[in-house]
Amino acid sequence: MIFFYFIKWVFCVSGVFGVDGDEVKSVSVMEGDSVTLHTDITQIQRDDQILWMFGTQETRIAEIYKKSMDMFDSNEIFGDRLNLDNQTGSLTITNINIANSGLYKLLIINNRGTSYKRFNVTVYALLPVPVIIRSSSDCSSSSERSPSSKCVLLCSVLNVTDVSLSWYKGNSLLSSISVSDLNIRLSLPLEVEYQDTNTYSCVVNNPLTNQTQHLNITHVCQTCSGRTPCCSLTETVSRLVIAAVVGVAAVTVVVYELRS
Repeated sequence: MIFFYFIKWVFCVSGVFGVDGDEVKSVSVMEGDSVTLHTDITQIQRDDQILWMFGTQETRIAEIYKKSMDMFDSNEIFGDRLNLDNQTGSLTITNINIANSGLYKLLIINNRGTSYKRFNVTVYALLPVPVIIRSSSDCSSSSERSPSSKCVLLCSVLNVTDVSLSWYKGNSLLSSISVSDLNIRLSLPLEVEYQDTNTYSCVVNNPLTNQTQHLNITHVCQTCSGRTPCCSLTETVSRLVIAAVVGVAAVTVVVYELRS
């Protein structure tokens, strides 16, 4: 009997799954969450064989045969994070990660025939909060700035995949950029006036979630690259003069002490 089911399974995998145009159910989930792939069976019968496979190599990962459950993970992709429902045969993946994205195949074999389902699971990484800094080129372009001059900003996110990065003025979209590459840095510029009182925000999003950073023009436009305060020429000269005076005084004290 086992040999019969094995031959039948090989036939179905090579024949049924090779047919183009098979319906594939898309499933999206956030990294770290759990997802359940349903068989749509109410109650497994004694002669039902439930087989779950994963990836382009159709690696067997879980099976129910004569109501006996077996878990296979030869590639150690899932560890102990796979669970089978012994009543329905549905597969649950807990604490899912990016490596678990891909095609899952379900094969159901019994004496009434053969059926199958396919699931394309996409796992989205947790999104970082965007970082807004003043452009370094804007900082080096001029030391003296009038109240009406422009401030060039950059909104950036690191190590992101399949996301969009956007600037908003209030609820209105100003600009946007999207990427589908793996783990890259994404940046989007914005030019504002120093005295601008509008509300701006930078948003990074994927199909499941988003992260928002609100812009504080007064704070960000007074710093270079978000770290070093940008000083006017007058202020810079004053600081240099003060530093020189303090240095001369210190040297005078040291010389006096040595002579004494």
